[in-house]
Amino acid sequence: MTDTPNIRKHSSEVVDGIEAAPARAMLRAVGFSDEDFTKPQIGIASTWAMVTPCNMHINKLADEAEKGANAAGGKGVIFNTITISDGIANGTEGMKYSLVSREIIADSIEAVAGCEGFDGIVAIGGCDKNMPACIMGMARLNRPSIFVYGGTIKPGAGHTDIISVFEAVGQHAKGELNAIQVKQIEEVAIPGPGSCGGMYTANTMASAIEALGMSLPNSSAQNAVSDEKLSDCYRAGQQVLELLKLDIKPSDIMTKKAFENSIRVVIALAGSTNAVLHFLAMAHTVGVDLTLEDFVRLGETTPVLADLRPSGKYMMSELVAIGGIQPLMKRMLAQGLLHGDCLTVTGKTLAENLANVEDYPEGQDIIRPFDNPVKADSHLIVLKGNLAPEGSVAKITGKEGLHFKGTARVYAGEEAALQGILNGEVVAGDVIVIRYEGPKGGPGMREMLSPTSAVMGKGLGKTVALITDGRFSGGSHGFVVGHITPEAFDGGAIALIENGDIITIDAVSRAISVAVSDEELAKRRANWTAPAPKYTRGVLSKYAKTVSSASEGAVTDK
Repeated sequence: MTDTPNIRKHSSEVVDGIEAAPARAMLRAVGFSDEDFTKPQIGIASTWAMVTPCNMHINKLADEAEKGANAAGGKGVIFNTITISDGIANGTEGMKYSLVSREIIADSIEAVAGCEGFDGIVAIGGCDKNMPACIMGMARLNRPSIFVYGGTIKPGAGHTDIISVFEAVGQHAKGELNAIQVKQIEEVAIPGPGSCGGMYTANTMASAIEALGMSLPNSSAQNAVSDEKLSDCYRAGQQVLELLKLDIKPSDIMTKKAFENSIRVVIALAGSTNAVLHFLAMAHTVGVDLTLEDFVRLGETTPVLADLRPSGKYMMSELVAIGGIQPLMKRMLAQGLLHGDCLTVTGKTLAENLANVEDYPEGQDIIRPFDNPVKADSHLIVLKGNLAPEGSVAKITGKEGLHFKGTARVYAGEEAALQGILNGEVVAGDVIVIRYEGPKGGPGMREMLSPTSAVMGKGLGKTVALITDGRFSGGSHGFVVGHITPEAFDGGAIALIENGDIITIDAVSRAISVAVSDEELAKRRANWTAPAPKYTRGVLSKYAKTVSSASEGAVTDK
């Protein structure tokens, strides 16, 4: 950090001098005054859209961030980027655009902020992919930046949420619910704005980003519709001006130690497997060497402490009510599980931020004590073996058991698997294999939320397992393994499995294998033919040609 940083380093190139008269003329039309041209410009990246309740309120949050930036002496400029809805697209061909959207959003934030010469950035995200995307876009430019979470949704009537609806579909197939009962759940589960209410991917990534130091304290633990969330946005707009003065950039905050903090917090919260994919991508963007082995190392000494959905019973709004993740982080710091000297967007260290945080109220049982964890080590299990030599990721809290051995029932794609589950083809003792859903093969690495929800709804959650080269929603639970690499499209072993093969998953030894000899696998591979690309034009085709392996974060700028 320099003593006297140029806080208009980028905007001055755009608006200063006689040569910049055309630029100033354009900006006058959008509300700039003579005085505004002398202020640092703060880009406010809004992911507002009416395509999903997760983001439907973010335009109002962006307005608050702009007000905060202006009040602190900057000139806030709001711009939009896209968002998509996993909850709407899951189980359809459209879901192939979901992970792709992470790259589009990161690209667009980088492009707009870089082109317009913004000196600092506030990015507001509210759904799974746009949150890591915001971080990636800001990190690429490496200008003083803050992320703001749009906030969690409130529970629906009867303590319902979006996963309640997905699982109701399986219960209907089982005959436990009729169509009217499913509709009744459908009508109340999503009561208004905000991200899906459990420790699903949105709340996982919001918590992860706060623990990383890129959000203001408590940003991850506020209801979407609340005075606290409006204040969070206003303060973020103000604070980015302080970051400019201090010359604190994402690369100063997003260090290897900060990622270790973030990973440990996600483990303690029983967060989504998608966090692994996004951590790898965010670290790549900022030049930090993070691998699957880091998750293994950190997971050995980090317990699962949160009793949160989908594997537990509480929702994020209930964690918000008792203080969010700050008391958890203070407990973890006291246990030596976090690096207290990591810098954050407050301009202070993590330890300094936590110094005056009060502990959770007596009697709460959402966050367990260290001597009574949900699981003594990580629920995010990296598995390797002849079925996944480059790795795979399982979400195993222990409630599902730690071992599974069963018979392969193979499906080429999510839709076929879902029908097999719903029509009774899948039976107890099966390992459902869903392949050709990887980053290249899908393309787009769809979430298998519809199949896993159908499994739970059909009452098979404890008697079948599911493996895939795709990925899972944060709402998925059960004995599930995703991110299998190499993926089927690249000729990975998952492409060679046949119905009836015996598959063993061992969370203790972190192994996943198919009981087929190397010689037989080689014979099958010799007879295997790579499928033709499913898309030859457009963004999905471009993505399939440029995307890296899931074990490398599925990034497109390797």
